[in-house]
Amino acid sequence: MGGKFICNDTLRISKAQGFPEFLSLEKHLNSPYSLNDVEGQLFTFTKPDLRLYQPAPIRVSWVEDIEGKWVYWGMIHVLETTLNFEKNTTSGIYKVVKLFNPQQMRDYFDMKDGVVANNYF
Repeated sequence: MGGKFICNDTLRISKAQGFPEFLSLEKHLNSPYSLNDVEGQLFTFTKPDLRLYQPAPIRVSWVEDIEGKWVYWGMIHVLETTLNFEKNTTSGIYKVVKLFNPQQMRDYFDMKDGVVANNYF
């Protein structure tokens, strides 16, 4: 017998899964948010499947999933995770520790991911 756990170094979530509603990519590209806009706030997420994330103080890449395309917003600390074996979901709490400016968003994608089909830009 075996189980299935997915180990992630990236939290890729849509708005429906817990990406902050008030963060707008369009606004950020024109007038970038700063870390002060999210600092000290705790955010929650829920994703399908059983997933493991590095715990704080290790940084996890933070990606908004926009219709299957990846936008790297910065780095987070995952503070808590809950695995629900009946529903086969993972939920958790995170905080933002680094917020990328628009150029850093593009550069980080090229450096970390590079899969053209995933690129929002």
